[in-house]
Amino acid sequence: MKLKTNIKISTKHTLSPTLRSWLPILEADLERLKETLDKVAKENPFIEIKSGNEISSIAKKVEGFDGYQKRAISTEIESLNFSQKSLYDVLYEQVETTTFFPTKKSQKIAYEIIANINSNGYFDGDLEKIAQKTSSSVEEVEKIRLRFAYLSPSGVGAFDVFESFLFQLNDFDLTNEEYKLCQKLINDFENLQKYKDEKGFLKAIHTLKKMKNPPAIEYKKEELQIIPDIFITNRAGKIEVSLNSAYYPQIIVDTGDIGSNFDFVKDKLKDAKLLIEALNLRKETLTKVALMLIEYQYDFFMGGEIKPLKLEDLSQELGRHHSTISRAIANKYLSCDRGIFPIKTFFPSAVDKDRETSNSAIKNYIKEIIKNEDKKKPLSDSKILQLVNQKFNTKIGRRTITKYRIAMNIGSSTDRKKVYQFSQI
Repeated sequence: MKLKTNIKISTKHTLSPTLRSWLPILEADLERLKETLDKVAKENPFIEIKSGNEISSIAKKVEGFDGYQKRAISTEIESLNFSQKSLYDVLYEQVETTTFFPTKKSQKIAYEIIANINSNGYFDGDLEKIAQKTSSSVEEVEKIRLRFAYLSPSGVGAFDVFESFLFQLNDFDLTNEEYKLCQKLINDFENLQKYKDEKGFLKAIHTLKKMKNPPAIEYKKEELQIIPDIFITNRAGKIEVSLNSAYYPQIIVDTGDIGSNFDFVKDKLKDAKLLIEALNLRKETLTKVALMLIEYQYDFFMGGEIKPLKLEDLSQELGRHHSTISRAIANKYLSCDRGIFPIKTFFPSAVDKDRETSNSAIKNYIKEIIKNEDKKKPLSDSKILQLVNQKFNTKIGRRTITKYRIAMNIGSSTDRKKVYQFSQI
């Protein structure tokens, strides 16, 4: 029997002009909340902000990778194509979803290669050891490693910066002559000036300047702790909501021996009260958002798919402006039995008129049918469109299918056919 929550929420709070100036308190994530409160407290001598008690067991590290069996983010998160993934999650997902590793053996080798990619994105492992571990030859391992030149982030899996640049050449629209000149410059990087008179030299240099070093630089900033604001637990079919109160700062108000009879003190105490109210408003708003998510996304918390949901839907229910709800969920995470998710994940766009099918569900289905397609006759986007419309009883265009396929780093039917032909390991 399916349990369903029935939540009626009434709103008593409205944002005063003073509280509007403190909307950053609502917007700040838990890690930066104390810093935000400290800025206000600096102007009030009677306020002290104390840090919350950190509990390391609820913080999720998204750096490093210990073997291809271990994953920094759960399978459920990966299957729903969420952002906020580590370098290793992104690589692991591409091994599963792209057509460059079509066999069990090629995937096994790829996983071992990923396990030997450092946080900068460079491969620093031993090809011979990987070959022994996967019962392969060094040539086979190297062949698989070179396919990383077609993965994202561009340049990942290279031995060094120069090979990374060679990998990244695939991202640029170059003629054969321009491509060869760039190769020549990269391979003789210390002597660039001797090529300055060659045709296309300036364009080649301009191309090299656009390359990333290290290749995983965009993921370096993600090597932080993810601290969820909200916990949603399913206890024997009963879904419960709680805030991560252990991380919430405390606002201590103390006038000491001065007393509260002076106008200056009264004004500062009033400001302190409003600050406490703003912090409580943050807690109250997030709690209500979580309760509404249970109402709208109940199926997901019971193991199903995420359904389409707009910010406007919640703003109407909560009696808040949608911009306030947007601030409330910005840069915040929710922890549940299925993993840790950015709260914005629960607001996917709908692709059908009845708003029953989300784009993530469509992407998952596309990924599945391509994974099981006939390798000798890959499915065209038109055929995929036909299958999607039949499956979900919706009417989306072929361009949408193409857009989703490209977003998932899946090649066209022609590209996949070529890969299938030369990928026989």
